[in-house]
Amino acid sequence: MVLLHVLFEHAAGYALFAVREVEEISLLLPQVEESVLTIGKFHNVVKLVAFAPFKSAQSALENINAISEGILHEDLRLLLETSMPAKKKKALLGVADTKLGAAILEELGYQCQTGGVVAEILRGIRLHFHALVKGLTAQSASKAQLGLGHSYSRAKVKFNVNRVDNMIIQSISLLDQLDKDINTFSMRVREWYGYHFPELIKIVSENYTYCRLAKFIGNRRELSEESLEALEEIVMDSAKAQAILEASRSSMGMDISPLDLINIESFSSRVISLSEYRKGLQEYLRSKMSQVAPSLSALIGEVVGARLISHAGSLTNLAKYPASTVQILGAEKALFRALKTRGNTPKYGLIFHSTFIGRAAAKNKGRISRYLANKCTIASRIDCFSEVPTSVFGDKLREQVEERLAFYETGEPPRKNLEVMKEAVVEASEVVAEVKRKQEKKEKKKKKREKRRLEALAAAAEEVENSVLETEENDVEPKKKKKKKKQQQELEAESEQEPEAASEPEENGLEEEALPKKKRKLMVEPDQEEQKKKKKKKKKAAAARDSED
Repeated sequence: MVLLHVLFEHAAGYALFAVREVEEISLLLPQVEESVLTIGKFHNVVKLVAFAPFKSAQSALENINAISEGILHEDLRLLLETSMPAKKKKALLGVADTKLGAAILEELGYQCQTGGVVAEILRGIRLHFHALVKGLTAQSASKAQLGLGHSYSRAKVKFNVNRVDNMIIQSISLLDQLDKDINTFSMRVREWYGYHFPELIKIVSENYTYCRLAKFIGNRRELSEESLEALEEIVMDSAKAQAILEASRSSMGMDISPLDLINIESFSSRVISLSEYRKGLQEYLRSKMSQVAPSLSALIGEVVGARLISHAGSLTNLAKYPASTVQILGAEKALFRALKTRGNTPKYGLIFHSTFIGRAAAKNKGRISRYLANKCTIASRIDCFSEVPTSVFGDKLREQVEERLAFYETGEPPRKNLEVMKEAVVEASEVVAEVKRKQEKKEKKKKKREKRRLEALAAAAEEVENSVLETEENDVEPKKKKKKKKQQQELEAESEQEPEAASEPEENGLEEEALPKKKRKLMVEPDQEEQKKKKKKKKKAAAARDSED
């Protein structure tokens, strides 16, 4: 009898359940669906075999990333090796993801099943998971799911800001939209200003230059020889400037009011500002392409490369495409129409805008487009998966396409791909080493600056502490002086009360040693008693004399 176990991945950890009476359950799917809703009946269907909680949020994120990519994580491997039956032939494991099942079968040898009764049992486990695992409440389970969901989303969104292809997609879309809008607005300026100066349309064909001239000229009657230099600066051609001046004198256009002229000039200035913004946007796109896909931009150009990335959705998607798909990318309608009508399929799509296909002869356009699509695929994969993007491979691939074009025209055999790639690898390694060395220098400088900043902060903190201590000492010193003065006054008073004899020098000329206060008192007391006795004797003698008289 085959033992069915079901693996359930939760935000709190991995749980392995044993399914009872698998043969009967597989036959009674409606009963399984009913028993899923009530926890009492569902307890008779499944039994918890093992539960391996995640040690930390970081561990949970690593495991969920491994599951999403169809990789068997070490934590899951340990759980299955310790909890699944030893006899692998009699064990059947139910999983939700087919990729994970394939990885388990390949690495551990357990047969895996998805769909059918396994999907229903997993639905029941998901519904009653907090009741099936002891010590897990519904609130803690929801908190774990919320935390893991946030961390998983943040990890998916986290990327290198300098290699974001989303900005390229938005930039090329805005660039195409600006081209359409500028053309539409320029035609409106031509039609509007053409009522007043119709000859200018034939002389100047470029939209941006026409709008600048419409803003500069204004009323054609005010145009004179003095404004010829300014016209030459705008048109960049002295003959055209002279032709505009002559045409303004003999123009067939109608007169225009100052109010209408103000509106035309304001609209022309808007079109000019849009055109200037488009130039800035193109520079921005060029810089972003050199950061994100330098090889692809070196091979086919920034604009065409950006259009390929935009059409594919991302650089990663473009790298996953085969060369045959890249060749007709952008010509999907023509392809499906050809398949429907059984006609000729298109030879090229967006890559037609590259210069190589335009330079090739009519009979070689299909061949060169196929070759160019192959090289574009190689370049996009190098850009997508290389750690330090460089334009070395793109330059070498461009040289190969140039050699192939020359081969079609002159018959000169091109270099072999192996030789070119060896040269490119050597040059790229040198460039990468140089880039890494510069990065290390920058990091060292940054660390030095940070160290200096911290030292300066520490020195400032020490100065503040010293100043605080000095102020405290200044506050304490007057108090100490007052105490010293009091003590000196007390000592002076005591010294005055002491007899003069105690302070006289001895016969040998040496001063008496300073005695403590207690000893001084003991030496003073007997002298005072003798003096009192003498006074009493004198009083008694005086009294006796008085009595005799």
